[in-house]
Amino acid sequence: MRGDNPSASTNTAAPTKDGGPYGFRSGCSRFLRDAACGRARGVSRQWGATAGGRDLEAARRGGCGSVGWWQRRRRRMWAAHGLAVALALSVLPGSRALRPGDCEVCISYLGRFYQDLKDRDVTFSPGTIEKELIKFCREARGKENRLCYYIGATDDAATKIINEVSKPLAHHIPVEKICEKLKKKDSQICELKYDKQIDLSTVDLKKLRVKELKKILDDWGEACKGCAEKSDYIRKINELMPKYAPKAASARTDL
Repeated sequence: MRGDNPSASTNTAAPTKDGGPYGFRSGCSRFLRDAACGRARGVSRQWGATAGGRDLEAARRGGCGSVGWWQRRRRRMWAAHGLAVALALSVLPGSRALRPGDCEVCISYLGRFYQDLKDRDVTFSPGTIEKELIKFCREARGKENRLCYYIGATDDAATKIINEVSKPLAHHIPVEKICEKLKKKDSQICELKYDKQIDLSTVDLKKLRVKELKKILDDWGEACKGCAEKSDYIRKINELMPKYAPKAASARTDL
């Protein structure tokens, strides 16, 4: 029996002062120490025959001083830890990709701006794009004007993050990615959504409310000075429609 063999206790190296690389103390059970070093019951002798150098010697002593084995184990532990961190970050709200409908105004407006730059063969440098965006925003109305305000492309803007648009756009980064980054800077940017559009080619203006008629003029950057009745707003819209919505004006028969 093991207890009858006085040499059995001498074949196992005593734990080091700090408990060895596995943190074992003198009070730990022998089974746990042996299991950590691959000496638990049932381990094939074939493993011991193929182990080499310091690993084999450490296994025969029953100690936990196998440097190579410990280093491999530590690398696996760090790899598992890194995977866990990556999975945790992937589910954070700030790291989610845009969903359909997110950043509607941002993607649409910057997409048109980018296409306009390409059509005019403008030099794609951050400085040039910044100047062009400021000019482009001067014509913006409604929610698009609010977007320009948020990114700092208007004269009355409280913050200036226009470089978050000009720099990536100069490298032809997709506008979806730009808007996704802007969302992290200011969540209000991606909360902007277009109002339901009125089809001016078919809508009966007489059935619209005065508020809706005013909005049509506001989207055009126009006002109806002196208008007191609903019919005054309708007349003003009909006058300006050929200028701001020529296709809709040509399709109507009541003008």
